[in-house]
Amino acid sequence: MLSDVMNPDLLKSIEGKKRELDRLRPFPPELVRKLDEQFTVEWTYNSNAIEGNTLSLRETDLVINRGLTIGNKTLQEHFEALNHKEGIQYLYNLVKKRKALDENTILGIHRTILKNINEGDAGHYRRENVMILGAVHLPPSAVKIPRLMSGFLDWYYAHKTSMPVVELAAWVHYKIVFIHPFIDGNGRTARLLMNLMLLQHGYPPAVILRVDRKKYYRVLKEADQEKYENYFNFIGRSVERSLLIYLNALRSKNDTKDKYGYISLAEAAKLCNYSAEYLSYLARTGRLSAIKLRRNWMTTREALMDYVNKT
Repeated sequence: MLSDVMNPDLLKSIEGKKRELDRLRPFPPELVRKLDEQFTVEWTYNSNAIEGNTLSLRETDLVINRGLTIGNKTLQEHFEALNHKEGIQYLYNLVKKRKALDENTILGIHRTILKNINEGDAGHYRRENVMILGAVHLPPSAVKIPRLMSGFLDWYYAHKTSMPVVELAAWVHYKIVFIHPFIDGNGRTARLLMNLMLLQHGYPPAVILRVDRKKYYRVLKEADQEKYENYFNFIGRSVERSLLIYLNALRSKNDTKDKYGYISLAEAAKLCNYSAEYLSYLARTGRLSAIKLRRNWMTTREALMDYVNKT
């Protein structure tokens, strides 16, 4: 199934890695537990940090897994971390129960992430008009929100089986951000809903990294101008990163082909005629399949050879 807006090579790479992941099922329970813990911390930290939460990755771990209080951090920041973890568990419960997407699901996610922070607005559509600082798009009037959200659900059920899962998830995220149905928590809710789509189809959750915050907002702004390609490729690379993390964790230590092992761009440069700087440019522009771990781009021998063979 081809995408109308995502780079076809990227979509092919994502779907190929998903098939490989499916071939490795069932996963070892202990490994699944560790991956779930890793993604819960990373996902919670990055999603909240994008919205201005100042807890570090380590501090987020201490708050949500150890129950510790971090000095010089606000009570709201602690609740944002705890609530986001609960929101992730909410998603997994929805997947386990095979719960269909409806208005109660969306409001339930929002209610969870604003619990103990803004009880009056938690789980309710906004009742006032808003503006988004620095955005091209002006969110619709508050009186239109119920009708627009009903239309969003109609759109979802009309398209849920007719487009690639990754594209569907990206559209769900974008449409929620565009409608901006809540007074607060729209971004976190949209990212959780995007991952609900992915989890329901057996994908790992996609994490949008804090270090990519400026790029994230830039591609959303481009999408508001109906220039969708960069936005969808941005989301696609986030999905691919998570697939690579899972595949790398599941890869047998006896697999000498090291098909899904990460290598730095400096190591990759030794395997081809390109410099590490040029490979970094290819990674940033999406021409080389790569993932960002912390601040460093990493790729695989497989991805490098795919690019070299095409040039």
